[in-house]
Amino acid sequence: MSEKIQDQSRTTAKGPLVWDVPTRLFHWALVILITISFYTGLTGGFDIMDYHMLSGYGILSLIIFRLIWGFTGNRHARFTGFVRGPAAVMAYLREIRTQRPTPGHNPLGALSVIAILLAILVQAGTGLFASDDIFTEGPLVHLIDAGTSGSLTEIHELMMYITGGLIGLHIAAILWYRFGKQTNLVKPMLTGRWFEVSDTEEAANPWLRGLFVMLLSAGGVYALVTWV
Repeated sequence: MSEKIQDQSRTTAKGPLVWDVPTRLFHWALVILITISFYTGLTGGFDIMDYHMLSGYGILSLIIFRLIWGFTGNRHARFTGFVRGPAAVMAYLREIRTQRPTPGHNPLGALSVIAILLAILVQAGTGLFASDDIFTEGPLVHLIDAGTSGSLTEIHELMMYITGGLIGLHIAAILWYRFGKQTNLVKPMLTGRWFEVSDTEEAANPWLRGLFVMLLSAGGVYALVTWV
């Protein structure tokens, strides 16, 4: 009986802050902009491609922000806080059915995060040099020849499917945790707090630093597409 009460208290009491405000805003802004980019990219059309390019600039700004934030954010946002070696990944896989989730990214989830970030970076980066040879071309296409632009355009289009596949696996993992392990991983990314009481120390929430890094990233992308 006492164990049951203890378990209930662990799930109803406030858990520790894990995801800071900048990380959460990055995550949901990326979800929105990726959705817009996929829709506009698949739909096409002269007018709608303007929105595709704008969403691409926003995505590139977010990815640059996240790469910087991986070294300057709170400990759960930093790459050193969740990226693990092959041994840790294999150990996690051996115990994946019985291991209880811990605050932050698990070793396998960390690989997913890195893969998605790199895939989106390649897709957004190649988009700067892409051209459909009709109406739309990236802002940096003038820096390269037509053949190179054509190759980068093909990579840009291919990365749409690779990125989509990685995102699909990410969503599948979240659903598996939700229904297979009765663990809601979406709520902490909304509230910032872990779903149960934990011995994990409360993480910092450096939102002002995050705002500075975001403005720096967006300003860098704006300068790149406007003045280069």
